[in-house]
Amino acid sequence: DAIMRESSFAQHLTQQGIEQGGRNRAVEDILDVLEIRFGAASAHSLATRIAAIHDLHRLKQLHRMAVQAADLATFQRHLDIAE
Repeated sequence: DAIMRESSFAQHLTQQGIEQGGRNRAVEDILDVLEIRFGAASAHSLATRIAAIHDLHRLKQLHRMAVQAADLATFQRHLDIAE
């Protein structure tokens, strides 16, 4: 029984690590797109706000918006909704 609990705990920690890695990668991807499209200063100014979002699905939506937004203001409106 103790082995099963330890195994479940290890699996839980592994899953958390995978999710955190995916979240970190999503944040980096968004910032990369913003930097390429709108400049380093724009990406840097939004980095803290984007990094504070923990919902991976929402981060994926923001990544798509970073790619598609006509301008930085459009992206920022979507970011405001995410917070």
